[in-house]
Amino acid sequence: MKKPIILIGGGGHCRSCIDVIEQENKFAIQGIVDLPKKKGQKILGYPIMADDSDIKMLCEKYRNFLITLGQIKSPKRRIEIYELLKTNHANLPVIISPLAYVSKHAILNEGTIIMHNAIVNAGANIGQNCIINNKALIEHDCIIKDQTHISTNATINGEVNVSENCFIGSSSVIRNNVRITSNTIIGAGAVVTKDITESGVYVGSPAKRIK
Repeated sequence: MKKPIILIGGGGHCRSCIDVIEQENKFAIQGIVDLPKKKGQKILGYPIMADDSDIKMLCEKYRNFLITLGQIKSPKRRIEIYELLKTNHANLPVIISPLAYVSKHAILNEGTIIMHNAIVNAGANIGQNCIINNKALIEHDCIIKDQTHISTNATINGEVNVSENCFIGSSSVIRNNVRITSNTIIGAGAVVTKDITESGVYVGSPAKRIK
């Protein structure tokens, strides 16, 4: 029997998450939390049933939640929602697409979603409330810390350490053994060849800080 789950965030990323949840077939989506003005609308057939002010009430009725709000410029809102859910004793399961490969020797922490055709290899450790997006490659022994989004088709090579609250853009490449400090944005297509020790936005090949 599938377990009920509530999704928080009703934008484009939510649509992708819905598809993963449906494919995994472990959870039954009960509804979505979004802006008050969107109540009564539907996303892929699922109702927007509540807004953020209702989360505490929902936690009294439901156990399982997934944050389906996207993360590009900042993880701030995802972090706020995560902390609110934990304060209200919610459970945030790991969601894994059946089209992804996750090594039995990898570690995945709560609230993280592994999307279609992603690969998470042996020894990798993925933190809480992370997004490992479609076709992302997380190689052996990588550490991806909490609240980080590894975007579509990004390549994270062996023994890379990505700190908290980062965004790694689509089709970017991180060389093996590189460390990336917290609150860093790596632009789409960037190639990171050495450690990043100063937070900021990095683009290009090799990647350079632009702000």
